[in-house]
Amino acid sequence: MKILHTADWHIGKVLHKQSLGDEMNLFLDWLLDLIDSEGIDLLLVSGDIFDVANPAVKDRKVYYNFLSKLIGNKTQVIITGGNHDSILLLDAPQEILEHINITVVGGARENLEDEVVEVRGPNGDLELVVAAVPFLRDKDLRSSVEDTDGKDRSTILKEGIANHYKNIGEICSKKYNDIPALAMGHLYAKGVSTSDSERDIHIGNAAAVESNIFPPVFGFVALGHIHRPQMIGGSKMIRYSGSPIALSFSEKTDSKCVLIIELSDGIFSEPKVVDVPKKRALTKFSGTYDEVRAKLENYNPEYDLVSFVEIEVVEGDFSSTVLANVEDLVADYADNDRFHILKSRTQFKNGANDTSGLFDQGVNIEDLQPSEVFGKRLLTEQVDEEKRSFLETAFQEILEEVVEKN
Repeated sequence: MKILHTADWHIGKVLHKQSLGDEMNLFLDWLLDLIDSEGIDLLLVSGDIFDVANPAVKDRKVYYNFLSKLIGNKTQVIITGGNHDSILLLDAPQEILEHINITVVGGARENLEDEVVEVRGPNGDLELVVAAVPFLRDKDLRSSVEDTDGKDRSTILKEGIANHYKNIGEICSKKYNDIPALAMGHLYAKGVSTSDSERDIHIGNAAAVESNIFPPVFGFVALGHIHRPQMIGGSKMIRYSGSPIALSFSEKTDSKCVLIIELSDGIFSEPKVVDVPKKRALTKFSGTYDEVRAKLENYNPEYDLVSFVEIEVVEGDFSSTVLANVEDLVADYADNDRFHILKSRTQFKNGANDTSGLFDQGVNIEDLQPSEVFGKRLLTEQVDEEKRSFLETAFQEILEEVVEKN
């Protein structure tokens, strides 16, 4: 059996007001060709199908159009929800999709056995079971933790996640004895390398789980949420596939990939990394105003789609003339067909450096994560470490509640 692992598509993602839809469509077309050429039997998508809980109609069409092209294909599909996804939206067409060999687990199930998906071979024999664990929210976790009194929130969340995998692992071991098993997940693991495009979940590192929470019954663990492909706990069999396209400028040099795993005689092979073809460059130019202007004039993009560019002008003394020149430079290149300047920033080594008192000039509030703004605000207050930690935790709880409601 050939298994393909991908995650974090973030259909509908907008980067500094520019849609990433063209990259996503090209990736999905490429993925369909890869599934066909590699003879993929099982496709795993580990969460964050969409970028927002209530995606636009056009973005939903991208998702369903992809699934429709798999009709008649031998490939079975298992999709789990991520922290960006709406459980109701993903689960709504579940009964219809199951008729075309597609299983969706948008949110945690009351009965854990409903998260275990059977995968059968061409002759109908059971060949694999998949613990299709979606993103686990607070309400999913607290009920599985005994004696929460005196435990802080991050401890409760970590214990809840560990218990969820322990319990579902026991189901796989007892009910499906001698059948190979793998697990899916959408979570934050300890020691990961992150980019700017991940939204904080479970207070970031505070609730990061250890790799040993995954029971040994799972021969492979297919993870989502972190956008850079990487191994966890030094294990080649516990992996983030990463996002298939760059979702922020911090990922501009990252290699994007999907993973292919083969199951033979009950043994999972080491994953094969398949690079996703790059279709658009994300580039940053830094230097003085004259240096940045020269770099833009000489820039010749090498990919199919118009490049997205970030510029950072660094000068010595504060100058309103430089600020005006940078604005004019951005305006001059607004309509060119080689690249779009999505983000500009001007810094001065001497003198005034920002206008807001919190952020460098050129940083727009809509480009920042709420936790970044709150963190900067805390820096202006004279509070001790204990109070700061309390305020950060309270803010994160409110933020997650607002995100879920939206």
